[in-house]
Amino acid sequence: MNIPVWQYILSMSVYIIILYIFHEISRKYIKVIGVFFLLTLFTFPLWFENLDNWFRIGKTLLVLIPLNFVNLVRFNFKRKENGWKNLKKDWVLWIFYMILLANIVEASLKDITLGNYFNAISGFILCITAPLPPKAWNVGTKKDKYYDLIAYLPLLWILLYTTWNAAFVYAENSGYLASSICILSIPVIRSLYKKRSDLWMSARAYTLGLHIFIRATYDIFTPIIDSTAWANEKALYFWGLINILLHVGYLIVWILKILKDRSAKSQKIIHST
Repeated sequence: MNIPVWQYILSMSVYIIILYIFHEISRKYIKVIGVFFLLTLFTFPLWFENLDNWFRIGKTLLVLIPLNFVNLVRFNFKRKENGWKNLKKDWVLWIFYMILLANIVEASLKDITLGNYFNAISGFILCITAPLPPKAWNVGTKKDKYYDLIAYLPLLWILLYTTWNAAFVYAENSGYLASSICILSIPVIRSLYKKRSDLWMSARAYTLGLHIFIRATYDIFTPIIDSTAWANEKALYFWGLINILLHVGYLIVWILKILKDRSAKSQKIIHST
């Protein structure tokens, strides 16, 4: 499909603005957004007309069902002393962590089937280096009045995730890359704006949820933002190569930091005794 450059710029800019506003709404109005995403599950019969394989249906479920759980947990925290205590324990944070990893692993396995091996390895490195709960995960903080899903992810990890995910989309279906750039940009903007990288997980979850719901029920993207013409095997290969070099470099730095912290901790114990 021959789409002029100005149409990409205009449509992508408008979509980014819409996604940003949607995330703001999802932060401030927990009940409204909770009802909205609960209703999205009842559109399941429409998915078979717009999703061409079980991978996409599974991906849709793997996003929308956990997102409903996120809304339930956020609402429960908002209730404070009247909430269910079991939903305020650390196991909930571990569930959020596992959901993030499950989405990365699912995409990485798909990369393997597509022969995009470099990018698949990059995805597994992201899983290894993702900060663990409960220390790095939370629901709301003292300064957070909206009970956001908080994840203290390093900015470099976030940027690596962004280029990894974009490369995965490019390999899986290059026609979706332009719209994926839009949904990937909002979490990065959130991370850079006022240095709130802790909101990356929240922005990623809600913008992806909206996007995947729209795509599952009605394809509005192909006529205005289809990027199939961007497909290029050489570009995909070099993108994956660059990604694995960056991710391996990050893994090495991550391992060295762990070893340094353990060494410092051991020295502290020795001196204290």
